Amino acid sequence: MAEEQVKLSERVRCSLLSVNRSGLYYKPVANKDLELELLILDIWLLHNNKGWRSIQADLREYHQLVVNHKKVRRLMHKLGIHGILPRKNTSKSDKAHYKYPYGLKNLNVNKSNMVWCSDISYIKLGGGFVYVVAIVDIYSRAILDYEISNTLEVDFCVRCLERCIKRYGKPKIFNTDQGVQYTSNAWVNLLTQHEIMISMDGKGRWADNVWIERIWRTIKYECLYLNGVETLIDLKQKLKEYIGYYNNRRLHSSLGYKQPFVTYKAGISSNQNQQFDIWCVYDKAAFNELKDAA
Repeated sequence: MAEEQVKLSERVRCSLLSVNRSGLYYKPVANKDLELELLILDIWLLHNNKGWRSIQADLREYHQLVVNHKKVRRLMHKLGIHGILPRKNTSKSDKAHYKYPYGLKNLNVNKSNMVWCSDISYIKLGGGFVYVVAIVDIYSRAILDYEISNTLEVDFCVRCLERCIKRYGKPKIFNTDQGVQYTSNAWVNLLTQHEIMISMDGKGRWADNVWIERIWRTIKYECLYLNGVETLIDLKQKLKEYIGYYNNRRLHSSLGYKQPFVTYKAGISSNQNQQFDIWCVYDKAAFNELKDAA
């Protein structure tokens, strides 16, 4: 006679197997944040200086994702990533030359080519240092031009300014620090020749030219310090790529998360009728798209 099959209740079977009955009904829930975490990590790995504000802006602008800033911060903390906070640097002045007064106090800079500024920074290479001068439009934060030199002679600054005037016209005011290059006869004469008002930071007042100080900080901490630069050829290539990215792709918080070149073109007065182009192109297709959008 065949043995009868004994049916045990679910409760008894779970008790015999020491299994919690609730586990039988559990269905794993998909991690909805996993895809977002990977996307945030991809953005940070590409430009790992970015903090939560810049990543939130990138998600909105380039991935059409509106994510609460608290969630971005939480996921970044979970991933163990964060932005890089740089230290400040200052410039030295030369007492031999005349210092022009600061002309930007309480000035409302509300269009492109109203005020330009310039500053020189040094960059360490494997075999020593080189110097880079940059010229920036204050209204749009666009980097109009730059030049690299292995000396601090004024010539490379003058050449950079001459190219900018030829390409973009001239500003109403030009602001710099009190460095010897900017108080030299060659620099001052070029500005006065084009009837450009000269403005200089007060002594020890790095905040008077804070716009370009921040841009140099951005270039160093987003590009040069993270990637490492050993040779002059490598530096030229990295600067060209990054400045093209900065002008045409990077969303600037002080511009309402718009690109500097888009803001520069929009800020050109209609009566100026100037011809210009941004010569450092990070992505030609994106560059043309931005020009059309502007």
